[in-house]
Amino acid sequence: MSIFDVIWIIGLLIYQIAIYIPRVREYKAKKRVALVARPGDIILELSTWVFWQLIPFFYIFGEWLSFADYTLPYWAGWIGVLLFTASLWLYKRAYADLGSNWSARMEILTKQVLVTKGVYAHLRHPVYAAMFIWAIAQPLLIHNWIAGFGLLILFIPLYLTRMPREEKMMLEHFGEEYRAYMKKTNRLIPYL
Repeated sequence: MSIFDVIWIIGLLIYQIAIYIPRVREYKAKKRVALVARPGDIILELSTWVFWQLIPFFYIFGEWLSFADYTLPYWAGWIGVLLFTASLWLYKRAYADLGSNWSARMEILTKQVLVTKGVYAHLRHPVYAAMFIWAIAQPLLIHNWIAGFGLLILFIPLYLTRMPREEKMMLEHFGEEYRAYMKKTNRLIPYL
């Protein structure tokens, strides 16, 4: 097990325990106005999760994917650590800025408001941006073609299929307020 494997495991634990699980507890008590998810979304979400968290975890603690290992220079791993840290920070910040508006699915909650403060003042979709950063960091930390790159390969279609529908849902619910917000922000990369 390399130092980068250990860092990935620590990062996953930080994400699960300090960032994600506290939001899920609050989320379960919420009522929904509209759910836009489709059955295909669940399959793509589950597949993405498997290559985001499960496959890398089992790869680190087993030998079953070692046939797909590759080698990177040591410094590349440290670039991965920086990206990984940025991803965790962006997740934490985005979830905190959303507050009670956070949802685990593509849906509108009762009493939901449009969040345009914090990181949302600069990005419309910082959670997706955090996932992209994680997906780029993962192959720099986990040197395996399957456990490293699987997330990136699966997250791209998830993003491309969900994003247009999610923005349509937001436009239908928030109308001109969301349209004006779209003019001020980019989806994933902030205006500089």
